[in-house]
Amino acid sequence: MTGPDRTAYWRANLRLIFTILSIWFLVSFGAGIWGREFLDQWRLPGTGFPLGFWFAQQGSILVFVALIAFYVRAAGKLDKRFEVEENAPDPEVKQ
Repeated sequence: MTGPDRTAYWRANLRLIFTILSIWFLVSFGAGIWGREFLDQWRLPGTGFPLGFWFAQQGSILVFVALIAFYVRAAGKLDKRFEVEENAPDPEVKQ
């Protein structure tokens, strides 16, 4: 991979990571801490727990796990786009 390709790859990868961490921050701090009182006016169906309490206790963890799964798939697509897949043969290696 050449210098400009490597720079573009890492820029795209860092943008993806920053976006995912921003979503996680907004869910964990925004919904679970800052917006808890607002969200507590609704109840989680079937449990009776206030929605803000649920986000603070369980929701942010579940969103984090979902974001990990999303990152794995998105990073795989990014690797294919820039041809840096782990299982791809190295074009510089003579076979």
